[in-house]
Amino acid sequence: MEYRVIKENDVFLLSEPNGNITKEHPYGLGLYTKDTRFLNKLNLKINGENPVLLSSEASENYMATILLTNPHMEDEKGLILWRESVEIERKRFINKGVLYEALKFKNYFPKTITFSITVEVEADFMDMFIVRGFQTGKVGRRTGQFVDGEQLIFTYDGADNLSRRTLISWNKQPSSVSDLGEIMFEFTLEHEQEEEVVLMIQPQIGEEKKDKILPMKKALNDLRNSYTKWENSSTKVKTDHQILQRLISQGLNDIRVLLTDVGYGQFPVAGLPWYGVPFGRDSLIAALQMLPFNPQVAKGTLKTMAAYQGKENNPWRDEQPGKIMHEVRYGELANTDQIPFTPYYGTVDATPLFLILLTEYVKWTGDLEFFKELQGNVDAAFTWIDKYGDKDGDLFVEYHQESSKGIANQGWKDSGDSIVHRNGDYAESPIALAEVQGYVYQAKMGIALLYEAVNKPKEATLLKEQATLLKKKFDEQFWIDDVSFYAIALDQNKEKVGTITSNPGHVLLSEMLNEEKVEHVASMLVSDKMYSGYGIRTMGEGESGYNPISYHDGSIWPHDNSLILLGLSKVGKQEEANKVMQGLIEAAKHFEYDRLPELFCGYSSRLGKPVKYPVACSPHAWAAATPLTFIQSLLQLFPNSISKEIHLNPCLLDNMNELNVQGINIGEGILSVTIKKEAGETFVSIDENTTGYEVVSSKCKNVTYN
Repeated sequence: MEYRVIKENDVFLLSEPNGNITKEHPYGLGLYTKDTRFLNKLNLKINGENPVLLSSEASENYMATILLTNPHMEDEKGLILWRESVEIERKRFINKGVLYEALKFKNYFPKTITFSITVEVEADFMDMFIVRGFQTGKVGRRTGQFVDGEQLIFTYDGADNLSRRTLISWNKQPSSVSDLGEIMFEFTLEHEQEEEVVLMIQPQIGEEKKDKILPMKKALNDLRNSYTKWENSSTKVKTDHQILQRLISQGLNDIRVLLTDVGYGQFPVAGLPWYGVPFGRDSLIAALQMLPFNPQVAKGTLKTMAAYQGKENNPWRDEQPGKIMHEVRYGELANTDQIPFTPYYGTVDATPLFLILLTEYVKWTGDLEFFKELQGNVDAAFTWIDKYGDKDGDLFVEYHQESSKGIANQGWKDSGDSIVHRNGDYAESPIALAEVQGYVYQAKMGIALLYEAVNKPKEATLLKEQATLLKKKFDEQFWIDDVSFYAIALDQNKEKVGTITSNPGHVLLSEMLNEEKVEHVASMLVSDKMYSGYGIRTMGEGESGYNPISYHDGSIWPHDNSLILLGLSKVGKQEEANKVMQGLIEAAKHFEYDRLPELFCGYSSRLGKPVKYPVACSPHAWAAATPLTFIQSLLQLFPNSISKEIHLNPCLLDNMNELNVQGINIGEGILSVTIKKEAGETFVSIDENTTGYEVVSSKCKNVTYN
């Protein structure tokens, strides 16, 4: 389904391509903030009729530009308005909690014309969970709508004792304003004359104080300046591979539009339109992917997750002390405890991922002071892993849903049918997922390294011993001899869930596998069974649960591939990593704006172009950041501020000959490199290295360092 979405901080607008918000639309169009819809209708009419759509563009991310014109209009008295006489431009963006919509009209008719423009608006203040059909419940009531000077105001009293208001103002005198939600403007334009009216729409909740609404020009300049600042603070990439170049630019812009600050620093929300809130797993993985481009995103993400870390045993929210949340919501149903998302903690992997991101952030930046600042959060996270995550003491972290309105499967594949045995039976919880054990191993080994750096050898030794035992037991319990691959999980009876899936591929990044097993895992992941030509499937073709159009059982998720290809690079399987990247790049050519979506269907590339998944979010944070991991993978770039080394082993794709990466923030300096390929030989130039760290290379075959 086509739509247009724009966002800034915690406000987003979802509309049809023509810019309208129509009531009762199946996709829940509207203006949203804090999980509440503040507009459920925004229709534009000319002389009482719907304009004709010419083009709809949202490539700038923060602003949508929509071009329309009038239909032909006449009655029994004669011509009212010749077709295509009026060019109508809708330009919209959001800044500081205000939606700005500039409506510009230009006359292309040879003579002077007069016409009316009507803007129809309505606000239902519906909770997002109700909009999406997930929930019903006790809610508040609409308390009215009225005209107050140059404002139209809609009001609502919530069941959570919060008042909500939608304020609509304008900068041109209207001919009429109805408290039913109709604002009419009259225009008289000479040939090629143009005129503009600006609407400003502001959601308000409770007694929060709002800044004075800025003039549109100033608001737009501020917004553009923030994007310029983002670009200037991020690593720069130039390559002769044009599709990859566009993917990098689009990915950086998409991450910027998804950045949000709920009081602890900027972090990426999961995705638009429905996941514009803090998400433990999604936000942590996106920040991990972003480290080579902007490590400060990781800091904001870690501080946000630390602020919401679990404090108590609360089965309603699947909460335990030390656990990192899954998702937080701010709407009426959450505030009245009718849904458990305040926050909800039903995720088994966010806690070790929190520790992994902290470790990798310090490896990139050398910021050990921040590690010390979060020491209490680290201790609590390990308490959760060892006490609550591993309740039966078998070394494996498992999940089990306790909340009556929670999530049954609590790994990243969280749909109800995602953990399935080879005979088609669904696995019963408690369930221990393969990738989660890898995350725990990586977290313990990584934090041990940081403990050594801050002179805590006892703590470091204990974590290493625990990780070593986990590595041994994982290999014993998860390995399946007859397929030479790892199980996706162990079920409640400690039996292997033997379906071939992508999950064990994440374990490559943890470096928990021995060399022989790495070979088998890498081979399976790029085999015809798992690799479609466009990427690695979530489940192998031919498995009993395989379905190429499912959410988690045969589809292709870019972020899933990104963690796998980073792992392949880390363990020296660059040929396989490049194959995965090449497939994703080929797939991206077929999506709007060369933007990788949240997921797409797992059909083989031999059947033609990739097939869209019908309700995939776009932009989606960890999909947007996936192309950024390509650069780290191609460079095989893994810095370590503790040892003061930068591991670098570039290997370009077959169809690229040049890659220039400038201003990579490492430690307290930057690294800039250029890689060129000529006559089968690769030349690496270190253009700048102010980090003080040694660049370490394995001196790959046919690679020369200048």
